[in-house]
Amino acid sequence: MAMDKKSFRPKSKAPEPKKRNAKNIGFILLLMLFGFIAFSAYGQPSKLKDISLSDVIKQANAGDYKKIIAKGGSLEIIKKGEDKASLKSHINSQVSLKDEGVDYSKVTVDYQPESSTGSMWLQIGGTLLIPLLMFGGIFYLLRSAQGQGNQAMSFGKSKARLYGNEKDKISFKNVAGSDEAKQDLQEVVEFLKYPKKFESVGAKIPKGVLLVGPPGTGKTMLARAVAGEADVPFFSISGSEFVEMFVGVGASRVRDLFTKAKKNAPCIIFVDEIDAVGRRRGSGMGGGHDEREQTLNQILVEMDGFEQGTTVIVLAATNRADVLDPALLRPGRFDRRVDIDLPDRKDREAILKVHFDKKPLAKGVDLDALAAKSAGSSGADLANIANESAILAARHNKNEITQSDVTAAFERVAIGPERKSKVMSDHEKEVTAYHEAGHALVGHVLPDSDMVHKVTIIPRGGTGGVTWFIPPEDKSYHNIIEYKDVLARMLGGRIAEEVVFGPDRVTTGAGNDLQKASELAREMITNQGMGTKLRDQVFHVEDGIMMERIMHERQYSDETAKEIDDEIEALITEAATRARIVIKANREKLNELQKRLQEKETVEAEEVLAVLKGSIMPKAAALY
Repeated sequence: MAMDKKSFRPKSKAPEPKKRNAKNIGFILLLMLFGFIAFSAYGQPSKLKDISLSDVIKQANAGDYKKIIAKGGSLEIIKKGEDKASLKSHINSQVSLKDEGVDYSKVTVDYQPESSTGSMWLQIGGTLLIPLLMFGGIFYLLRSAQGQGNQAMSFGKSKARLYGNEKDKISFKNVAGSDEAKQDLQEVVEFLKYPKKFESVGAKIPKGVLLVGPPGTGKTMLARAVAGEADVPFFSISGSEFVEMFVGVGASRVRDLFTKAKKNAPCIIFVDEIDAVGRRRGSGMGGGHDEREQTLNQILVEMDGFEQGTTVIVLAATNRADVLDPALLRPGRFDRRVDIDLPDRKDREAILKVHFDKKPLAKGVDLDALAAKSAGSSGADLANIANESAILAARHNKNEITQSDVTAAFERVAIGPERKSKVMSDHEKEVTAYHEAGHALVGHVLPDSDMVHKVTIIPRGGTGGVTWFIPPEDKSYHNIIEYKDVLARMLGGRIAEEVVFGPDRVTTGAGNDLQKASELAREMITNQGMGTKLRDQVFHVEDGIMMERIMHERQYSDETAKEIDDEIEALITEAATRARIVIKANREKLNELQKRLQEKETVEAEEVLAVLKGSIMPKAAALY
């Protein structure tokens, strides 16, 4: 059911540009009037040379002047051989030049009446200037007060932006991947286009659809695509735009938004980052009259109060559905939940093709290989890779984007830009090379670790070097053995420093590795039930419920907390022991890779495999 484009227009409009231009033109005309009065009053500045009256008399009697023009008390003098006056002087208007001693036989004297135009305009200007200034000041104050009044009256108006008249509307064809999400949202399109089809069999149109997924997965674009497919207006607003410091403003904006939506029905209201206003009530922050909670209450009332047949659907996006208020998620408000996950390999390739479609791509660029390497990337990450590729190509004055540009852009986005300007001493390079070689060696030897993609001792991002592992395929689940191999791989750099330089010579370069290893070990014990003594038990509190973590006691005893700490310590100790066994058993391979890194600084996957070929897996390091 398509609508006339005229109905897409919002009911409340900002001041038209023509009105603003009219005010500007009036102000300019007023300034021109003041300038004209001043110019007329004081006249154009004279370019005549001023001389004394005694000199005039002396030179006139000497026959140097052709003519003297007297206008009241002003004298303009034309010298012989000239056509225009070049000198001026002054005389008492009650006295003639003859009385002052000028010989009229030596010079022609022309008496003319004094011009009263200047004085007339000066009088008019003096008379009008003060009233005009008073009128202008009062007019400006009245306009300012009116503007402030309009701003105060519009303070509770919704700031939602209305879309629907764009020529290039987004449809599902413009959104690559997310096939399951598009299939769920296709029904929403059908509801909006053919509502009577569902009402005829007693089906109720869903009032709300919640889009849940990690950042950058395309939730906003999918919402725009729903509006584009259904050809209906699309109101877009962020959850944070409802709430102000003044009580009641947020609720007023909610009412105004839903009123506009009902007038433009069928339409879509899209609330981005709804968790900014839809967090669980009664958390203890701000009390029961908190402005955010009042805004949420108004949203609940408006969604529950939709009249039947209005065909207004609310789409909301969040990546923190766990913190939303239960009343917001019940049937009758957000009837449906659409989960949008990170794209898999097939979807990543489709997304890359969309973003590279309008870019000059050279022959031989393998987007499928890039999709395979970019596991865990969101749609926004892939768009960033495509844009960085174009930037790198332009930086090197290329007309096409080559494979090297795509690879460099992927590495820049994934692990940060190279910092080749950072100067490292020979000893620091040696320590970094052993550290990264330790990661690569342990990860290569342990059977359930990922494959080495690249090793470099060039600082990238915030790290001194990088050993990059990429899984051969996308994985949805991980087992205990895989996690333990990852832990040993994380500690491989620190253990390599310890084996080569001694326990007291380890550096701070492993700080980030140790932090990630501790986080993974705690995740295994507290959230995944992968402990030994605490197997199949979880001790997790939702991260988003901060006030519950502060106000409520933990759900386990001090003895259990001690066991959790012991389990984490056991995992870290076991991982360090396994990494130490692998490194000591393959010390020659470690030294060889270290020398190669110091020589070339960056070693690709094929060369790493060639160097580490023949490394052994000690039985003492095996888990099965």
